[in-house]
Amino acid sequence: MKLLENKVALITGASKGIGKAIAEKFAEQGAKVAFTYLSSVEKGQALENELKSKGVEAKGYRSDASDYKQAEELVNQVLADFGKIDILVNNAGVTQDGLLMRMTEEQWDKVININLKSVFNLTKAILKPMMKAKYGSIINITSVVGIRGNAGQANYASSKAGIIGFTKSVALELGSRNIRSNAVAPGFIETDMTDELANKAEWLNQIPLKRGGNPQEVADACVFLGSDMSSYITGQVLQVDGGMLT
Repeated sequence: MKLLENKVALITGASKGIGKAIAEKFAEQGAKVAFTYLSSVEKGQALENELKSKGVEAKGYRSDASDYKQAEELVNQVLADFGKIDILVNNAGVTQDGLLMRMTEEQWDKVININLKSVFNLTKAILKPMMKAKYGSIINITSVVGIRGNAGQANYASSKAGIIGFTKSVALELGSRNIRSNAVAPGFIETDMTDELANKAEWLNQIPLKRGGNPQEVADACVFLGSDMSSYITGQVLQVDGGMLT
């Protein structure tokens, strides 16, 4: 039996990178997949077509996770289309890097809203149906930067550290309802974004496994946390970083 058989997953920001890998891996493991995209419309539609061509029940929704009302409407629509939501993966995120002395208020607000407020929005919207079902797994994508900080990323690090505090608080509040809340903290993952880094070799040298991770390895961790194999795990941060922060 597949690990996510008969489960319905909602994944935000899944048109590319780590989010896309999670959607594909969840589908492989038997899940029905609802996912969101915002600016990458063509990529979102392509992913929906790809999953459907493999016989997966899947649907993409154009929705802004940082907008409270849109998050509520999204959850209601997914429930109408799929009947339930067993797993929520809060993956939507952006960077607006810059040293603090040059960082604008707009850069700060954008990253906090998209990375952190979106996690509140979707989790809040999904609580009642999960509580009614007495079942749920919430998986929040944070970052090793949220654990150790990073020069030039005060806004991003703050948003990702906030996700960790939120994850642990939700675990404490909802454990009695059989709803689990965990976070996954990727390290240096090979994506289009990291390919452009000038100091890539320097980053790789800091990693005990001496290589970057790939999006599928982050997705594997999410499959574990979404499945009943992790039924006694909540409030945890699983680092997928090749030992970077060991």
